[in-house]
Amino acid sequence: MRNKWVAVGALAAALVVGGVIGGVIAAATSSSASGTSSGSSALSVCNVTSVANQVLPSVVTIFVTGPGGSGSGSGEIIRSDGYILTNNHVIAPAVGPGGSIDVQFSDGQTLPATLTGRDPLTDLAVIKVDASRSLPVIAIGSSSSVQVGEAVVVLGAPLGLSDTVTSGIVSALDRTIEVPGENDKSALLVSAVQTDAAINPGNSGGSMVNCAGQLIGVPSAGATVPSSSGESSGGSIGLGFAIPVDLAQTISDELIATGTVTHAFFGLQTTPVTQAATEGQVPVGLWVRAVVPGGPAAKAGLRADDVITSINGQPATSNVQLQEVTLTKRPGDTVPVEFWRNGKTAQVTVTLGTQP
Repeated sequence: MRNKWVAVGALAAALVVGGVIGGVIAAATSSSASGTSSGSSALSVCNVTSVANQVLPSVVTIFVTGPGGSGSGSGEIIRSDGYILTNNHVIAPAVGPGGSIDVQFSDGQTLPATLTGRDPLTDLAVIKVDASRSLPVIAIGSSSSVQVGEAVVVLGAPLGLSDTVTSGIVSALDRTIEVPGENDKSALLVSAVQTDAAINPGNSGGSMVNCAGQLIGVPSAGATVPSSSGESSGGSIGLGFAIPVDLAQTISDELIATGTVTHAFFGLQTTPVTQAATEGQVPVGLWVRAVVPGGPAAKAGLRADDVITSINGQPATSNVQLQEVTLTKRPGDTVPVEFWRNGKTAQVTVTLGTQP
């Protein structure tokens, strides 16, 4: 495989992760969005005051300090005995010796929290406080029923300002946003809900709810327009992204049950190939640079220098597609893969393994 066949995907707009500690980060985006809509075409209009009164008691402000720095973010109470859902990047600075996490409730009370578990790959985490009372739990909705144009309300603590409420609509669905994670790995906001409701630093881990006050997403990143110097212009531009609640609930349940999350594993390394880069000599797809010996891909018959043309019935165009599969499927699930080798096409079924 000649090097000129390899094409690097373009980077999209800069994103600011929603914790106050977040800086500007470059992120590649891919989308199978089911539609887009302007703010004037909302399918419904929320009574924002009513929604805020219902939901704010279950939304908290999170303050962290530690060897990784300090900052603040948001979270929501998901169980009455003190479990709180938030983003991993909100609590990450407190991980390690000397780190601390404090939670401020809507009534002003502050309690220390401990880390239950975190998943850097999906940018989700669960913390817990020991409260002397039953805590108000946020109502859980379903992201599968969310529609483009639907009115939403975002609640959190941008810039540490607790009990802040913004509103807007769902602008698009199924955005997959890749953001830098820990240890040179990426975090992936899979099938994210896009909104024009203001999401600013500090909103991360907070609540995106529907007009019934049900959680449908966890706000995690907002786009900014870089200046000519490459720095962020700051402030919301009406382009924010939330992790869908269906995924967030699955991850949080596993974190509460075991403290960790088990992800699926393909066992190969790929690089995107474009038509221009190949000069028509091979199909557009993902060039297999390496296959883990004895891994799921190898067992299915894939080899280095194959070109994957389809994954799970979708044209293969980005490495992000492989990440999406490993984050949304379980070890033992099967994935059909079409590939090209030496002028011929074939199909195999990869049985996903457990990520090392």
